[in-house]
Amino acid sequence: MNSVDAFIENFRSEDDALPAARARAVEVGSNEPTAAVGALSAFFAELIDARNVVEARTGVGLTALWLLRGLDKDAVLTSIDAEAEHIRLARESLAEYPTSQIRLISGDPLELLGRLTDGAYDMVCLRLDARDLAAAIEESHRLLRAGGILFISNALGEGKVPDPAQRDEVTIAIREAGRHLRSDDQRWRTTLIPVGDGVLVAFRL
Repeated sequence: MNSVDAFIENFRSEDDALPAARARAVEVGSNEPTAAVGALSAFFAELIDARNVVEARTGVGLTALWLLRGLDKDAVLTSIDAEAEHIRLARESLAEYPTSQIRLISGDPLELLGRLTDGAYDMVCLRLDARDLAAAIEESHRLLRAGGILFISNALGEGKVPDPAQRDEVTIAIREAGRHLRSDDQRWRTTLIPVGDGVLVAFRL
């Protein structure tokens, strides 16, 4: 990490429950967003005064902790993960928050996104398997209200997406999902932010 990246990552420090959650992630090998990505998600949640947020892939709850820092006490975060162990660890990470503020759901994230209510969400955060990304973006458009935010982590695919020589299945899936989202200017306004492994942010028209 160069000095500029290090400065960005340390601009908002991780305190309280965040270091403990990151330690849990290391123990189970869960790939969690960096501090800068977490802080950015909280910033957008607060910016749009989000009341209902859904996160597809909970991990150990680290992103949820950041998001909750940007939400009012009457807001609700729904977080979904296929791994029951991740949900258990996330409950530990989020123990300080009331159950009325966060719903942790175990199950297939893409399938469960399809069961949520149309237009009921202010923000959707995706950290899915890249091969599910295109379908999840479509579900996100259905779920978000007009003016809602789609927040996609790991949009650079470990730095491979910008390199056209990288043609593995995961990289292609991320690249194509980003390209489609960018070109769909009748439904989205999109930008790519180079923090962590890249964040693709889209505003639902």
